[in-house]
Amino acid sequence: MERFISWQEINERVNKLDKSLKYYGIPRGGMYISAMLNPVDSPEEADILIDDLIDSGKTREDYKHFNKPFIGLFDKQTENEFHGKWLIFPWEVKEEPVENNFVRILQYLGEDPNREGLKETPKRYIKFLKEFLQPKEFNFTSFDAEGSDEMIVQTNIPFYSLCEHHTAPFFGVANVAYIPNNKIVGLSKLARCVDLYANRFQNQERITRQIAERINIELNPKGVAVTLKAQHLCMCMRGVKKHDTWTMTSKMIGVFKDDSKARNEFLNLIK
Repeated sequence: MERFISWQEINERVNKLDKSLKYYGIPRGGMYISAMLNPVDSPEEADILIDDLIDSGKTREDYKHFNKPFIGLFDKQTENEFHGKWLIFPWEVKEEPVENNFVRILQYLGEDPNREGLKETPKRYIKFLKEFLQPKEFNFTSFDAEGSDEMIVQTNIPFYSLCEHHTAPFFGVANVAYIPNNKIVGLSKLARCVDLYANRFQNQERITRQIAERINIELNPKGVAVTLKAQHLCMCMRGVKKHDTWTMTSKMIGVFKDDSKARNEFLNLIK
């Protein structure tokens, strides 16, 4: 979700700062802010380093060796109003298309982005990421099922994800089981739950845990079991380059964790 920041909002915050101090604006957004205060040309001259936004904190970390106070006019991490929103400042409204950043990456890697095969690649790549990284939320529709206490298992659910360390794909199958506690869920919801947590920049262990915890919260069953088996291209194509290596992860909750018979029944069913 986007949030446009107005000049009025910026002025209100700038007017609360001490204009007698010297400010160095972090390129590019901080430069607009420092120009409204008392700007200097280098961090060494400044009393304070200022940026338009503190988000991940990486920029602040890059400038910590100057041993100067570092502030952001806006801070997405601490202000509830902006939590989870993409902030757009007035000077960004007419920014060049995001695809141009990928064009520069191609150029950095020695490719010619104007050759026929690559001309439309930046647009296609951004479109792919936007589509893939926006998994659809869904209603976790459940039904009363009093007396239903036998294991429900769904196997070989295909999934795809992107490694958060290298952005390379990893993919495989998920197996999901639960033992009802008077509530069952529509079968398609189990597969949708897998996609919801897989279609992100992720790691396999987290996906496994998130699927199990979501089902446990929604259904309050007697137990939940989830396993994922995946092949990671970041391991197949680079690094150790082991092309036929599969990674297994599991998360057991309730009776699947406490009762070896239930756990073994599940494991036998998914073999």
